Amino acid sequence: MVHALANTSSGSVGVSAGSSAATASRRLASTLSHLSSGNDGAAMAKATPIERITIFGGGLMGAGIAQSAAQYGFKVTLCDVSSKALDNARDIISRSIARVAKRAYPDPHSSSAPEHERKRVEDQRRVLVEGVWGRIKLTTDTEGAVRGSSGAESTDLHSEPTQLVIEAIVEDLQIKRALFQRVDEFAVDGCIFATNTSSLSVADIAEGVRESRRARFGGLHFFNRTPQMKLVEVIRTDQTSEETFQALLDVCARMKKKAVKCKDTPGFIVNRLLVPYMAEADIDIAMKLGAAMGPIELTDFVGLDTTKHILDGWREKLKAAQSSVENTETQKTANLPAALVEPSPMLEKLVKEGKLGHKTGEGFLKHRK
Repeated sequence: MVHALANTSSGSVGVSAGSSAATASRRLASTLSHLSSGNDGAAMAKATPIERITIFGGGLMGAGIAQSAAQYGFKVTLCDVSSKALDNARDIISRSIARVAKRAYPDPHSSSAPEHERKRVEDQRRVLVEGVWGRIKLTTDTEGAVRGSSGAESTDLHSEPTQLVIEAIVEDLQIKRALFQRVDEFAVDGCIFATNTSSLSVADIAEGVRESRRARFGGLHFFNRTPQMKLVEVIRTDQTSEETFQALLDVCARMKKKAVKCKDTPGFIVNRLLVPYMAEADIDIAMKLGAAMGPIELTDFVGLDTTKHILDGWREKLKAAQSSVENTETQKTANLPAALVEPSPMLEKLVKEGKLGHKTGEGFLKHRK
């Protein structure tokens, strides 16, 4: 993800504070143009509050979104293609919610605390964990996950059609379109669709559904790790209705997330700032400057494959924008500097070797799993 990093040696380092500040100012000014122009003063469109959510993708993002939603009372169906994928999701959620429970109900301060006090804490943790799992259903049945289920495996919580579908699968335009096209066959007319894409055009993904669904299609870009990260980018396309946009904002608020309204532009807001920061890094320590992570460490945490997808997607859009004079969506990418999205030999090499960062134990750095 880091083009300049590929050419960085362990020798001398030159970082110009003035140059960096000027670059940051220009980038921030550019980024402000990507804030959504939604009417903040408009009264929220009246609609039935969303209670039932179906999430496709049981990886870190999908599992994290499922946990966060269930933790705040939503009825969640988490769907993936195999039992193995669901077992992985179950493990991710179990470990995460155990940490949440321990933070919510810490051990007694005194090592000599009476047994009944320790048991009370254990019971409180158990109730929290069981409450979350009581609102989550894991399934490989795509149709049942959307239409609702009946029969031996059904529960009262998950027998009705879903009201919101959130996609959190691989960052590939065609695969996302294919999923939404299939889901569109099963979903009720009022169901809202949202993609968790970090870099692809939401409008491009929405081309996989029928025209009448596109008013109920938007973006919900959660951040890793979702249970801890409060920020969510809520993205509207030119076709997203105000009712849909407000419903997505309401879901975020009820999940205790901080929603940022975004236009459907490359990288939205955060990646618009974050990816260039990582891609233009000189060295990790010099660029921390009071931040929690430097760009190399941050790239490993985000995922080298995710970063590569973002840069590849931006590069393709830039090529399309340079050759198009009519397509409004691709023209939005025209202001990306070409040097910003050049391939990074080191990034390409590490991804090819399967060294994807924190999730695989090694990327630019080595990590304890």
